[in-house]
Amino acid sequence: MSAPSAPAPATARPRRLRGLAWLMARQHRTAVIVCAALTVAGAAWILYQRTAMLDALHAAGWPAGSPRTVDQAAHSRAANDLDSFGSTLTFLPVLFGVLLGAPLISADREHGTARLIATQSVPRGRWLLWKLCFALALAAVPSAVLSLLYSWWLDSVDPIAPRNWLTGPVFGATGPVLVASALFCTALGITIGALVRRSLPAMVAAFFASYTALLAAELLRERLATPRTLAYPLDSPQPAALDHVVQVDQWVGTASGKLYGWGTCVHDGSPEGCRASLGIVNSVWEYFGPDQMAGMQWTAAGMFLGLTALLVGAFLRWTRHSAL
Repeated sequence: MSAPSAPAPATARPRRLRGLAWLMARQHRTAVIVCAALTVAGAAWILYQRTAMLDALHAAGWPAGSPRTVDQAAHSRAANDLDSFGSTLTFLPVLFGVLLGAPLISADREHGTARLIATQSVPRGRWLLWKLCFALALAAVPSAVLSLLYSWWLDSVDPIAPRNWLTGPVFGATGPVLVASALFCTALGITIGALVRRSLPAMVAAFFASYTALLAAELLRERLATPRTLAYPLDSPQPAALDHVVQVDQWVGTASGKLYGWGTCVHDGSPEGCRASLGIVNSVWEYFGPDQMAGMQWTAAGMFLGLTALLVGAFLRWTRHSAL
């Protein structure tokens, strides 16, 4: 009687990723899953809200009629929904800086993983570069997808969409700004995490640093381009050219171009006589036109990307010459 043959050894499933790519995906699989789920959930929410909004606006008489004839409640609800989701998107970079960037290196230092990696055959510089690129890509992809979908949503209801794009969330949630700010906040969190040995303090510091940086960038938006000026007769209706602009300031002025504050002569006993004595004949607007938005966004994105490059360079230089 012959002996039973031994079972054939199970063949290992080939890995689709190898080396450091596999290590990054394995070590940060939770972050990958969360970012993927965030992207899918955000995209599904935009699709649902866009469909519901268009149905509500069509029921209210748009686009058959002028946007001004749309029911005010439906108009306000649509604008509020767009602003609300845009504000959520503009907060994404802070989350990436706190939850993705800050723990990237600080967690490895806190748990001793960095020292273990240093004993392997992979050079430390190469490992750090892989971690850096992996985190930046993980922040860039969801930001780009959600920004494009939000822009598509805005374009579909353009006459109803909020017009104050400069101080509202539209500026930071569309175009290249969201991706660039996400990269900046992630790089900022990584740099802070490399300097702080514990994850929780690094995350707290990254939150305040990222939020402060984005707030400062928002306050500097008006300096990204030169506002335009338009003067028209004081008693005439507002020109159509000013219907969809972002007003920066408003004055009254003389025919020679001398400007006075908008409230000049308003509280005088005879406003008309007061204006006549000063020679005031024009209303003067300082504004940004909608055609300036794209250029201002690319300027802001360029500044964020420049700061990101500085942070990445500082991070690589510091970690190359310091002990992990």
